[in-house]
Amino acid sequence: MATADPTVIKQPRRTALRPATLMESVYQEVLGRLQRGQIGPDDRVLDYEIAEEFECTRMPVRQALLRLVNEGYLVGTTRGFVTPVLTGEDVREIFEVRRMLEPGAAAAAAAVLTDEQLAGMGAAYRKCRRAFERKDIALMTEANVEFRAIWLEGVLNMRLKGTILRFADHTRQVRHGTMTKPGTMKLITDGMQVLLKGFVDRDPMKVRSATQGFIDDAEQQYFLNNDDAV
Repeated sequence: MATADPTVIKQPRRTALRPATLMESVYQEVLGRLQRGQIGPDDRVLDYEIAEEFECTRMPVRQALLRLVNEGYLVGTTRGFVTPVLTGEDVREIFEVRRMLEPGAAAAAAAVLTDEQLAGMGAAYRKCRRAFERKDIALMTEANVEFRAIWLEGVLNMRLKGTILRFADHTRQVRHGTMTKPGTMKLITDGMQVLLKGFVDRDPMKVRSATQGFIDDAEQQYFLNNDDAV
């Protein structure tokens, strides 16, 4: 009877992701690309390409993409999925929702964020400052995503948090092309600095005012720099 060779080291088996886990992984990856501006208005998201990337069937990919459609990030077409084309009125309505939700949520978060979280926001701001100095749109977008994600950790209402994140992402998608315009990157950097100061001081009123100003400036810059907006 043959005996096992003790010198042979067994390799751990690769555990296949469950369908639900795989769908979530695809969802988070595509969402991250949308947030970072890596999927633009001229790009098409094709389920079979993502399935090849993840080495999986198309079913969990389509489930993830349909979830993004339901949340307003993508629109389905006969030739794949694309980002939605927002009219000027759509953008105004999105900014209106943000004005109703974000200032109060950010002010409440100011009281519960930890020192570690504030340090992370400081690092995100410094990244934003570097992006402004280098005129690096991708880096600035990344800094914005990180800064917002951290203060949203202080929003305990999960539905409110999810709604704020989605609407902020929608405006970030349409604003991505305006970041090359004069003054836009400076406004973003200066606005983040004021907002960070409010959080560090744990001053809800300062945070509320800074958030309101940040949203107002973003809307103004969008319509000043977008000739197609009506």
